[in-house]
Amino acid sequence: MSLDKIRNFCIIAHIDHGKSTLADRFLELTGTVDKRHLVSQTLDSMELEREKGITIKLKAVRMNYKYNNEDYQLNLIDTPGHVDFSYEVSRSLAACEGAILVVDVTQGIQAQTVSNVYKALEANLTIIPVLNKIDLSSGETEKVKKELIQTFGFNENEILKVSAKSGDGVAELLSAVIQRIPSPKGIINNPLRALIFDSFYDEYLGAMAAVKVVDGKLSSELIKRKEKIKFIGTQNISVPEEIGIFIPGRKRMDNLQTGEVGYIATGLKDIHSVRVGDTITLENEKVEALPGYKEVKPFVFVSIYPIENDKFPQLREALEKLSLSDSSLSYEPENNSALGFGFRCGFLGLLHSEIIQERLEREYNLTLISTTPTVEYKVMLTNGTIEFIRDPSILPDRSRIAAIEEPWIAMNIVTPSKYVGNIVTLCNDRRGILQHMKYPSENTVLFEYELPLAELVYNFFDDLKSTSSGFASLDYEFLDYRIVDAVKLDVLVHGKIVEPLSHIVLRVKAVDISKNLLRKLKEIIPRQQFQVALQASVGGKIIAREDIPALRKNVLAKMSGGHRERKDKLLEEQKKGKERMKSIGKVEIPQEAFRQILTS
Repeated sequence: MSLDKIRNFCIIAHIDHGKSTLADRFLELTGTVDKRHLVSQTLDSMELEREKGITIKLKAVRMNYKYNNEDYQLNLIDTPGHVDFSYEVSRSLAACEGAILVVDVTQGIQAQTVSNVYKALEANLTIIPVLNKIDLSSGETEKVKKELIQTFGFNENEILKVSAKSGDGVAELLSAVIQRIPSPKGIINNPLRALIFDSFYDEYLGAMAAVKVVDGKLSSELIKRKEKIKFIGTQNISVPEEIGIFIPGRKRMDNLQTGEVGYIATGLKDIHSVRVGDTITLENEKVEALPGYKEVKPFVFVSIYPIENDKFPQLREALEKLSLSDSSLSYEPENNSALGFGFRCGFLGLLHSEIIQERLEREYNLTLISTTPTVEYKVMLTNGTIEFIRDPSILPDRSRIAAIEEPWIAMNIVTPSKYVGNIVTLCNDRRGILQHMKYPSENTVLFEYELPLAELVYNFFDDLKSTSSGFASLDYEFLDYRIVDAVKLDVLVHGKIVEPLSHIVLRVKAVDISKNLLRKLKEIIPRQQFQVALQASVGGKIIAREDIPALRKNVLAKMSGGHRERKDKLLEEQKKGKERMKSIGKVEIPQEAFRQILTS
């Protein structure tokens, strides 16, 4: 098909504004999926996506559509809306020339709406603003239209109104896609250059690259001749097994030409060899790599252990399989004296962490325990070297540390104006620095804050929802590292450090955090035959203490009478026995206790 008949576009929006439902209507209207086989959220094939009503993985699909008696090829990429999966959005934008911005008229502009518009503008995409759910009586269509005009500068006549559920206005939107979004700008006679915007794994074909062909073409004839392809970034070389498109299932094709979106079965057995953002060309061609997008690194780190230690091999296998379809998941093995063998995993956010853990338990029948989420600290040592610390237990001795830096984020919060005071108080308490405060409309406020990532990890999202009655939304991205006066907080049970409970905390908050943690431990750890000391220390100095009293046993209960001396003798023997137990006794903390303390 000629380039001027191809349109590559994605749908971007805040979570739950109707992206997947709109994609369903597109599939129905273009006849891509038979109406009998169409289900709600057709492109959300994962069980958790349907259950939670959110998109987790981007999905590409080719649709053929007749407009003014001419055939057009529409390549749609459905994107997630939650902030934890914003890296998926950036990947979609790299493969498109235009974007449909969906805004729910019952909710208006939200934090992810703002973030997505800026990302689309940075990528020089044509944006089609769309008001969704116009069929609902609770919607404020005119008010939200004014918000879009004031916030982003759209013209009133370019804003479309649709109901993704009923289908009203969807045909007009498809017409606008053809009229407004430019066709791809590639040269078919140039050497092959294809941008990898997603990767996944097939059990039989190996690593699969979802690509947009920017220049040149790839044909089945090349595959038959066993010609090799080259990955410019990694310098890997392979013989492709198959090429095709998504409709939305995979369909084998003879050609992938300039401007088209499809997949290449690379034949490689390691998914990490196919790096998203890399450029594919033919082995003997010398071409420049395409500008990819910035690679997003994990933000949040959590240690995951199986409750039953003999399930460690199953956990390793499960993580290996999950990482094949989620290249953003990182993991490395670790051993802990209290919890046994497990993995230190890196995630893009708390929801990403929750989704992965839920998939591990559901799909692989594992019962897991996870540690408190932490962030990656940058530690400058006195000898001039720099270390990145993800696990508090491996923080170097204080005498070797010159400075510690923590990650900061740039954060957008959108909230109704009546919650302004609550939001400001919350952000100030969490060390936030206000950069800008805007009013997209008289009843809506947009905050731009800088905040330490560690503050976001520790229940910031829950506190934000509580203080705003659930109406506030946030979006964030990594900013930089900044100096912080942080210390390692160790917890000692009966004189021994319990590594899973170690934290990196602010020095000024160390005492308060210690007291709260020890109070929880006192309630959870079972009582012993001897008194157990719970202590919190910083740099070897004890800063808080709680004692678990010994179990009381009445050794005089069987004595109906007798001399005082006999009773004193028994009590003295009991006292000596307790002291001996205290000196040589060990406190075994049950894993259920860890589960309670780490999830509370």
